[in-house]
Amino acid sequence: MSAPVQRRFSDISHLRQVIDARRLERGRPIVVGVSGYGGSGKSTLARDVVEGRSAMIRMRGDDFLDPSRSHRRSSDWDGVDRCRLVSEVLAPFREERESTFHRYDWSRRELGEPESVPAGEVLVVDLIGLFHPESLPALDLTIWMDVPLDAARERGMRRDEELGRDHSRLWDEVWVPNEVDFDRNHAPRDSAEILYSA
Repeated sequence: MSAPVQRRFSDISHLRQVIDARRLERGRPIVVGVSGYGGSGKSTLARDVVEGRSAMIRMRGDDFLDPSRSHRRSSDWDGVDRCRLVSEVLAPFREERESTFHRYDWSRRELGEPESVPAGEVLVVDLIGLFHPESLPALDLTIWMDVPLDAARERGMRRDEELGRDHSRLWDEVWVPNEVDFDRNHAPRDSAEILYSA
């Protein structure tokens, strides 16, 4: 698959216009994928995009992480359950068919009870390791949070500290090396149609 023509944005209103145009172009519900390094601001962007838009839904990427696997070294971010995300949520949403999915319940450390896949015009999903051959075909628009890895790491560690979590060893020994390997193997930034700078 050839790399998309990339555009750069830093304004939510312009980004929403692109999303609305893609929805009209497709003539069906669409999935917007937001990816980037851990700490880059993916979740914040996804929340901002859907805020006040009743036809837009955010799917939290952390619901499709396996915490034990995502805390181990991996060249493929194998703690991200992309296949479950695609089969349970993205494909049914795009096809407007009823389906159920299971969020990962972080308190019980297992999959939660089945929930109905929401209906809408646009589903925005934010997740590390999303721009991968397993999930890219299910995305109608790809947005990369264009924050350098060092800056994303600093943001992420600062966020963790504010929440009272010390994940410095995970950042240095697992998550940052995982990002480097994933970059080398899959070049996720090159898969993005939009580079977003906050």
